[in-house]
Amino acid sequence: MDRSEFVDRLDEELRTDDYADLDASANGLQVGHRRGDIGRVALAVDAAEATIREAIERDADVLLVHHGLAWDGFDRLTDLHYERVAPLAREDVALYVSHLPLDGHQELGNAAGVADVLKLGDREPFGAYGPEVVGTRGTAADPYTIDDLAARLNRELDTETQVLDFGPDEVEEVGIVTGSGVDWIEAAADAGLDALVTGEGKQAAYHEARDRGLNVFLAGHYATETFGVQQLGDLIEEWGIETTFVAHPTGL
Repeated sequence: MDRSEFVDRLDEELRTDDYADLDASANGLQVGHRRGDIGRVALAVDAAEATIREAIERDADVLLVHHGLAWDGFDRLTDLHYERVAPLAREDVALYVSHLPLDGHQELGNAAGVADVLKLGDREPFGAYGPEVVGTRGTAADPYTIDDLAARLNRELDTETQVLDFGPDEVEEVGIVTGSGVDWIEAAADAGLDALVTGEGKQAAYHEARDRGLNVFLAGHYATETFGVQQLGDLIEEWGIETTFVAHPTGL
């Protein structure tokens, strides 16, 4: 497939332009040009020296990631920025990035992937971010105990979930905002949810969850955000392009 067509298809599917004024990440084609053909796409959560190197070793034409290199732009292309961008340019490997658009996608996104793992039904968008959303919510077919929900996350995400168990003993209504999503504790409580599933926490989240009577499951930033790029990979395979997933867990 032509690179230009590939980029346009992704931008349309992910509604990249709709998040342009909301996201600090420069989403879409972040490094490289639109000329040439694509035969293989490497998928990773993060654009870092290790994942860039692995994508090149696997002979990828594009590295597609959730966390890219440009956050509020580049002031200078030096030092670490240069060390990451230079091999992409040298080997003609394009970098495509989808941050908030991939969080908010209700079928292919990160939150949607976690909802699949938890077998949630009656799903609705959740996690308002300006006029868009960055998560989803749903209802468990059978209520989880707190321990059972944590155990399922641990098993399916290969993680160690930390639980702020300040809500109901049975969890049925669940909101999901992956990565760094504790800023939606208030929204989850106001929506009458039993729990919020996210990646990582911060000090204030403990007291807010306790004071609002909400269970919060912290399942790891990386672990909750592998779904989006892999589900995009399934779509890209349908387009006749080979994909390969570069796993590089951070444990965080």
